[in-house]
Amino acid sequence: MAAVMRNNTGSNVEAHLIYAITLPISCAIILINLLIILGITCNRQLHNSQNYFFLSLLVADLCTGVALPFIPWMGLNRPLSFSLCLLVHIFPNFLFLAFLFNLVLVHYERYRSIVSPLQRGQLWLHRRFALPLLAVWMLPLLFALLPAFGWNNKAIHDRNDCCPITNSTAHSNCVALSGERCCTYRSVFPNAFIYLEVYGLLAPAILSIAAMTCRVLWITREQLRDIQRLQRAVANRECRRRMEMRYACCVAAVSLAFLACWVPYIVYTHVGMEFLFRRGGKSNRTGHIVLSCVGIGGIAVVPLLLGLANREYTDPVKKLFRKLRHRCGNSVQRDASLRFT
Repeated sequence: MAAVMRNNTGSNVEAHLIYAITLPISCAIILINLLIILGITCNRQLHNSQNYFFLSLLVADLCTGVALPFIPWMGLNRPLSFSLCLLVHIFPNFLFLAFLFNLVLVHYERYRSIVSPLQRGQLWLHRRFALPLLAVWMLPLLFALLPAFGWNNKAIHDRNDCCPITNSTAHSNCVALSGERCCTYRSVFPNAFIYLEVYGLLAPAILSIAAMTCRVLWITREQLRDIQRLQRAVANRECRRRMEMRYACCVAAVSLAFLACWVPYIVYTHVGMEFLFRRGGKSNRTGHIVLSCVGIGGIAVVPLLLGLANREYTDPVKKLFRKLRHRCGNSVQRDASLRFT
């Protein structure tokens, strides 16, 4: 009984920590995504293939925000049946992979549009936009369902329980009271599956996004130099200084976004793989919770930065708020005038 009470107390503390970190981030992600989605859907001029890709990314980011409070639980032990254990691990993993695939698609589409601006309308991404949209959702789903199709460690789940081994009597009483076997990520995801996901999907996706971003910045720098050469002929130094400052601000913003959004997730992934390589080593549960919440939450902010930086997405929402504020102001004035009369 004492072992079960200690487990429940530890679980309550971990639950409070998880929800204290994830719920504010999750609510902010959901709210901002809904506003940007509303801005895109209300503006008919934005109904094209490029914005359909970004709309799909926003939907995936919204789903990631909904699943964010449940993702840190994937690294903790819980007494669940194997079917529920599969569900609580596979579903958040699918949502995050779909989000990452959508993020790569949006970066690739914008990269191709900048590299070949004159051939933008002829790209196969725009002519057959339904195909990549289907791919960025179906491929993560098929990969995430592999443990449900049999690539799992059910044997580990069948012989594992969440009770500490202090003595045989206490352990037996704890198992009898808890009833369910212990659900861990090791019972759902084999090591080979984790290696394949991290080094076959996550790492190439992050490297490709970083490479495309660096390439776009390099192209921007080259175009800036060409413009500066033309401006030297008219000796417009003030304009050149303004453009250099704008480019420096752009590089600084990209660097800051990378440090704030991507570095925590990279650290979280690296720490998780180090723990997996140690095989059986003890982990800091509090550290895991904080790293997973900050890492996943940070990477989920990337689409929000892309959306808020585009005035076409935010202007319809601003106009809506102005109308609401104007109506509220008019109603307040009417009430005040009625009271005086």
